[in-house]
Amino acid sequence: MLEVILQHNKDIRRLVGRDYTSVTCTRYETMYTQVREFIKWKFQLSDIALEDFDVEFISDFNFYLKSEKGINTSTNPMSLKKLKKVVHDCLAKKWLSTDPFVDFKFSIKKSKRTFLTQEDLKIIMVTDVKLPRLEVVKDIFIFSCYTGLSYIDLYNLTAENVVIGIDGGKWISTSRQKTDISSKIPLLPGAQLILQKYAGENHNTRKLFPMLSNQKTNAYLKEIAELCDITTPLTFHMARHTFATVITLTNGVPIESVSKMLGHAKIETTQIYAKVLDVKISSDMHELKKKMAKNAGKVRLNKAG
Repeated sequence: MLEVILQHNKDIRRLVGRDYTSVTCTRYETMYTQVREFIKWKFQLSDIALEDFDVEFISDFNFYLKSEKGINTSTNPMSLKKLKKVVHDCLAKKWLSTDPFVDFKFSIKKSKRTFLTQEDLKIIMVTDVKLPRLEVVKDIFIFSCYTGLSYIDLYNLTAENVVIGIDGGKWISTSRQKTDISSKIPLLPGAQLILQKYAGENHNTRKLFPMLSNQKTNAYLKEIAELCDITTPLTFHMARHTFATVITLTNGVPIESVSKMLGHAKIETTQIYAKVLDVKISSDMHELKKKMAKNAGKVRLNKAG
């Protein structure tokens, strides 16, 4: 069985940059290591036959990930999902006659989206972080808050991705690496200022920004959070969530437009953000109350006349 997974991983590794990202390949390789260690833990063997792979194996592997690896598969079922894709590849090649995953039910809890408040975002923007390495990370993080672009999509941006949009203003036009879906985002004033700040700095690579590694970026964001006295754990992905909530939906941008800018394949993905916006609900209901009060006044006037 392990040989099948290993060959699958070698095949997709050769397709990095075309059909797969290096991050995806790493996740498949992590799954391979976990399955190998599980087989040794459960059966005291170096491998098992592919035909011995069944729903009981999956169930026990799920238990192993929880009990021995400390992985909550209800919120992080990554390895189970990767294993399932390998199994489906085996089914397509007729190496397996039945799908063991048919009888295994995933119990997945949707993770809660975290985002900055408007106040916290303002604090980060006005705080002088002094150190150049922190200033770069701060600027790129704020740019992401104003565009909704993920770390990898920002990393890939070049001058060619800055275009003149239908309104005559500057837009970012790109395709999300994760989904290969087109994303076109008009640049808000805050994002334009940061773009101007770094214009021409990376003429050798044509990259828009001097990006650090994802690991260093998130490490420096923790330092920025401490300097700003922000207690919410700060990660780069929070910027994308902040764009979806505080910057756009809260300010009345239609969810269809937000979904297009985020490059979501389904609007249901964007609706996850809308569910957490009590502020937006309050604002919408306040407007509704005003309209209803106005209409009630008209009815009373009509009756009196």
